[in-house]
Amino acid sequence: MSLMLDEARNAPERIRGQLERNRSMLTEVGERLRLAEPRAAVTVARGSSDHAASYFAYLCMKSRGIPVASLPPSLTTLARAPWQLQGQLAVAISQSGQSPDLVTTQQALGAGGARTLALVNTPQSPLGAASDIEVPLFAGEERSVAATKSYLATLSAGAQLLAHWNQDRRLQTALEQLPECLAEAVEQDWTSAIEALAGADRLMVIGRGAGLAVAQEAALKFKETCAIQAEPFSGAEVRHGPMALVEPGYPVLVFAPPGPEQAGLLELAEWLEGIGARVLLAADEAVPQRQLTMTDAAHEALQPLSVIQSFYVMVAGLAEARGSDPDRPRHLRKVTRTL
Repeated sequence: MSLMLDEARNAPERIRGQLERNRSMLTEVGERLRLAEPRAAVTVARGSSDHAASYFAYLCMKSRGIPVASLPPSLTTLARAPWQLQGQLAVAISQSGQSPDLVTTQQALGAGGARTLALVNTPQSPLGAASDIEVPLFAGEERSVAATKSYLATLSAGAQLLAHWNQDRRLQTALEQLPECLAEAVEQDWTSAIEALAGADRLMVIGRGAGLAVAQEAALKFKETCAIQAEPFSGAEVRHGPMALVEPGYPVLVFAPPGPEQAGLLELAEWLEGIGARVLLAADEAVPQRQLTMTDAAHEALQPLSVIQSFYVMVAGLAEARGSDPDRPRHLRKVTRTL
């Protein structure tokens, strides 16, 4: 078994511990945010952490009604932007908390008036030290270069932060059930996707809403573990320029979990099949035309976690089927220190 697969399978237990260990702290953070409501928020992250930031941003805008923007660190490290962020929240996300560009940017955002919060997996990191509030991910050591459990732990922590900030009892209840949901998602049989993609050299991954963040993450994992040129798109945008790429047999992976986006994604999947695409549709058991069954996470905000949990198990198997080592992608290292 690869480290990637082992770590992905360990995610449910890690999130169970995270829920218990962060509950009281996030209750306090949520109260502090309600007492001094941010009028906007910004995020700073790279790679898988940036995909997790997209998930947090979507849920934050949906539930709080405030704009959330992703800031390129180069605006600080290269352009020296004069940040004016009074009354705003700056959320930095990193597994290691060591990248100089993220640390420098978080420091600059704080100096510009923002309240700073970091989601970090490594204790006593420079990024955590540079932030007003540090939320530990408790994903444990991750040795595979391809992040899995730390990404899931970041999504979970972001959902927990919003659940406490919004005093959303329904989401809090669903989060308590999340470890069991993810344990079931680990066991979903997605071997048909391995068979379909064993010889692929390119594909699209489609999601929508909060699910776009896991489509982005899945596309990255296809690239780094399988050397497949995979591109993520929103189901609302893919009928524009990207459709020119589709030819008979072109593979398209569609994530269509329960929620308000599902109907449009199912319609899109049917249309893609009609123009000759090789569609792999991931949906819950209520969708008879699905090729890949996903576990219903009982709350629309948590459906992306169920999807990506099943995907990680599949893509680790796909990498091995293609003769790749998912733990050691070429040219990549676990910690990237960008400036």
